[in-house]
Amino acid sequence: MTPPPLQDRDFPYWLVIAGALAAYLMYRIVADDLYAQVLATLAKGLGITVFVTVTAYTLASLLGLALAMAQLSRFLVLRQLARLYVEIIRGIPIIVLLLYVAFVVAPFMVGAWNALIEPLGFEPMRTRDLSLLWRAIIALTIAYASFLAEIFRAGIQSVEIGQIEAAESLGLRPWLRFRLIIFPQAFRTILPPFGNDFVAMVKDSSLVSVLGVSDITQLGKVTAAGNFRYFETYNVVAMIYLIITVSLSLALRRLEQRMRQQE
Repeated sequence: MTPPPLQDRDFPYWLVIAGALAAYLMYRIVADDLYAQVLATLAKGLGITVFVTVTAYTLASLLGLALAMAQLSRFLVLRQLARLYVEIIRGIPIIVLLLYVAFVVAPFMVGAWNALIEPLGFEPMRTRDLSLLWRAIIALTIAYASFLAEIFRAGIQSVEIGQIEAAESLGLRPWLRFRLIIFPQAFRTILPPFGNDFVAMVKDSSLVSVLGVSDITQLGKVTAAGNFRYFETYNVVAMIYLIITVSLSLALRRLEQRMRQQE
């Protein structure tokens, strides 16, 4: 059994302080009608934030895994195309990518779709039919796929070559080798950065507010602009994000500890 790192054996004083701050804010929400009204308004955007995060991260994981496999392919063209995607997308700020996808890529996609379906007699699609919510999800998917591709690639390459050669000697097909031998071993390496990127996605989902998507951040901006109580409003916004991200981080840390204990 691998002993836990020193930081995992420390008493979590930081968590006590964070819990005290959260308890104070909860008290203010209960005792102050303004805080309660702000929370009730922002809670309407929680579903959008969760939907954007889970949908975009799921799609990004699938695309990232495909890119990682392409980078490890024996075909030069696939390797170079996947590398080109990863290097270019990782170099673009996510907020710039959001705007580019929303106002450049989306109209192009609609035009390409119409070019395919109009000869078949179907009614053409309008650009505004592709909602800003889905444009934001597409942009986050494209952005995070480039990061997840590197995580998957590194995890797969961490598997000892002897394990793969042994699977080949047993006559396992490539898909079975990946599913039964490679991925289960790579998962232990992939999990920590994969979980960290999911937490980062929760925070980066707030960027969709620049497109007017009614997530927590956008509703916070609208609420603060209406009541001019910026301190109270953004206190609640920050508290919601902190509760989500800290809870996810603690759950992931606990999962990593359990996996280390099983080694």
